[in-house]
Amino acid sequence: MAAITQNLAIREFWIKLSKSQFFVGSLLLHLLFVLVVGTKTLFEAYQEEPDMISTEAGAFVSSDSNPAPPAPPAAPAQTKPQFDITPTQTAAAPVGLTAITTSSSAATSFSMPTTLTSAPSRSNTISIIETPITTPNISSSTSVNRLSKETATAIAGFTGGWAQGGGGGGGSLKSRRFKFTAYMAKYSGGNWSSTVQLRQGKISGGSLPNLLYLMKTQSQDKIDATPDPEAIDLSSDKILAVKPPFIFFTGHRDFVLTNKEVENLQRYIRLGGAVWGDSSLPGSRSRFDIAFRREMKRVIPDIDKQFEVLPTDHPIFTKTYYNEIRGVPPGINGYQEPVYALKYNGEIAVLYTANDYGDMWQIALDSRWQVDLRQVESGTSLTNLAIWNNRENYFRGVTPETVANSYKFGTNIVIHLLTRWEDKVRSVGQL
Repeated sequence: MAAITQNLAIREFWIKLSKSQFFVGSLLLHLLFVLVVGTKTLFEAYQEEPDMISTEAGAFVSSDSNPAPPAPPAAPAQTKPQFDITPTQTAAAPVGLTAITTSSSAATSFSMPTTLTSAPSRSNTISIIETPITTPNISSSTSVNRLSKETATAIAGFTGGWAQGGGGGGGSLKSRRFKFTAYMAKYSGGNWSSTVQLRQGKISGGSLPNLLYLMKTQSQDKIDATPDPEAIDLSSDKILAVKPPFIFFTGHRDFVLTNKEVENLQRYIRLGGAVWGDSSLPGSRSRFDIAFRREMKRVIPDIDKQFEVLPTDHPIFTKTYYNEIRGVPPGINGYQEPVYALKYNGEIAVLYTANDYGDMWQIALDSRWQVDLRQVESGTSLTNLAIWNNRENYFRGVTPETVANSYKFGTNIVIHLLTRWEDKVRSVGQL
């Protein structure tokens, strides 16, 4: 009886349970919660050990019952390698270059000529250091007002054929006759042909041809000056064979002469020749201005000789072919820099005009001193129309009058270079 009553009670409980949805849902949620939490706890309580375990030293060792001894600590990581600054044997300098060295422990001081006050600006250029030349200095031990007999004889033999008749301080220069050849310097680097036109490598017109042609026509052939059709290579011994009274040296870029060019110019000047530099980039501190002064100091390296300004009482302004030119006429764009010179035995060895007279002479003039636009190319006159047509924009100050004055001044310079040794050579012969 009791068992029947118990079974009826259980049956009645399940009937009520099946009819209660909320109770069943609650029961299922509790069962799910027990399963999840219980399982998680079991896994956290027991995890299988890995094959390898970490040590404090940072290495990994086996988890066997007889583990291997720990590995020694790793060496510290190397830092970025530094450049090796251990002195090594210096390679030989390339041919034509020389290293700058000093055997003195004291600081070495360098000086520049007084006319140069700062270094030139040269971006993206390579400075060339030439091996010092060993030729003797160009200076003479004799007084600047008196030549030795040996020097006077050498100069007389080199310059004797330039001027004929007159001399001795008397007579007009216009009454005398002159015969000579003139050349343009073809030098290393730079742009030596900046004021002339070239045709198949030969000068066909421009500054120097125009000047010499006008000198010839205005003097009615008393100044017989036929320019050589080719520029003269300063590295050639031809510079001594043709005996030019001067070598016209122009350009508007930086340049460095070779040792051979320097040596030839030294020999040429000792015999009585002269270098006439005319910058085609007018004004001081231009690239050519700096380079020309620097390179001519290699030609005349005496420390007691620097570029000097010719005073107004110098014969180049007083004993002239055209007496109306008494000062320095303006060049391109009105530049009126003084005339500079380096001297040898008291006479001009290097003359320098920084007013760009060469471009003024690219405007050809006829026998009436008027601008000639005929474009004659047969060794006579040739006008650079680019300069003439842009004279009010890019080439200011170019007028018939200023061009004529630049030609007259150029003539005065040439005549002085032709005659500058006469009095000193004559005085030696009279002793």
